[in-house]
Amino acid sequence: MDAHWAPTAGKLTVSVVIPLYNEQENLPELDRRLRATLEPLNVAYEIVYINDGSRDQTLSILQGLAQDGRHLVVNLSRNFGHQAAVSAGIDHARGETVVVMDGDLQDPPELIPAMLEQWRAGNDVVYAVRRNRKESAWKRIAYFAFYRLLNHLSHVPIPEDFGDFSLMARRVIDTIKASPERNRFVRGLRA
Repeated sequence: MDAHWAPTAGKLTVSVVIPLYNEQENLPELDRRLRATLEPLNVAYEIVYINDGSRDQTLSILQGLAQDGRHLVVNLSRNFGHQAAVSAGIDHARGETVVVMDGDLQDPPELIPAMLEQWRAGNDVVYAVRRNRKESAWKRIAYFAFYRLLNHLSHVPIPEDFGDFSLMARRVIDTIKASPERNRFVRGLRA
C-alpha cells in the first residue's frame, strides 16, 4: 500500500473515506459533488480515496485530484475487497468525524451536512439509509438474509439494511482502529 499525501493545514473536522474499484466514470462527478457540498460548510476537511486495485484509469484520476492538498490517495497493491479498503481509509483518516461512503454515486454527498448536524447534536454514529437500491433482486435478497442471520448469531444488534454510508465520531474510529481484528467487518464494529 502506498499513500500520496498532501497535508491540510489546521484541525480537520471531516474526513470522507471512499473506497474505489474501477470508478473512472463516476469519479469526476463524485469529487465535484463532494467539494460543492463540503466547501460551503466552513469546516476543515479531507477526502480519503482508497484505490482498491482498480484496473481502469481510477488511480491516474486520483493522482490528479491529490494535487490540491485536500485529497489523500491510498493505493492498495491489488483488490483486497470493499471492507479492507474501508478499513484502510479509516486507518488514514484524521478528522474529528469520518464519513464512509461508496464511490458509485448511490450515496449522495449532499447528505453530509445533515449527518454533521446529528453529530453536533451528540450522536457518535449517524447512519444513512438508501430508500432505493440499484442492486439486483438477488443481491437485495442476499443482503436481507445476511443481516438477519448475522443479528441472530450476534450478541450486539447490527442495524439491518444499512450500508456503509455513515458518519462516525473520532472516538468510534479510534475504538475500531484499536480492535484486534485483522479482517475488519466495519459495519459490525461500527454497531
